[in-house]
Amino acid sequence: MRKISVLLIAGTALSLAGCASVFGGGNKGSRLDEFAVARNAPLVIPPDYTLVPPAPGTVSTTAQDAQSQAIQALFGGPAPRSAGEMSVLDRAGTDRVALGARSVAGDPNTTVVDKGAVTQTIIAAPESDSQVATAQPQ
Repeated sequence: MRKISVLLIAGTALSLAGCASVFGGGNKGSRLDEFAVARNAPLVIPPDYTLVPPAPGTVSTTAQDAQSQAIQALFGGPAPRSAGEMSVLDRAGTDRVALGARSVAGDPNTTVVDKGAVTQTIIAAPESDSQVATAQPQ
């Protein structure tokens, strides 16, 4: 019983010692002073007044210049093609391709080859996670 009372008194003393340092009984130099606040320097307008507002109705070229500069910084400009890539492009017939082929792909006058019902079945087949691919006509 005596050991319990000694431990209880020691615990109470330690608790009160901790409270003394928090509530002002401890060292005053180690605490922060909330009233010692320094003021920030006032904002100053930079002395550079060479910017001129754009005239109404004119197109700004700075946005395009910024975009081209960003692309140049990111990608470094066009890279030379390797011999293998040039060979593949020559075999694919890049010199015979029609410019703007994407814009005429949906044109009603574009000739479309019908590949038949099997192709339509494959295209309309539902997705599957299976390793075995099957296509059955409906």
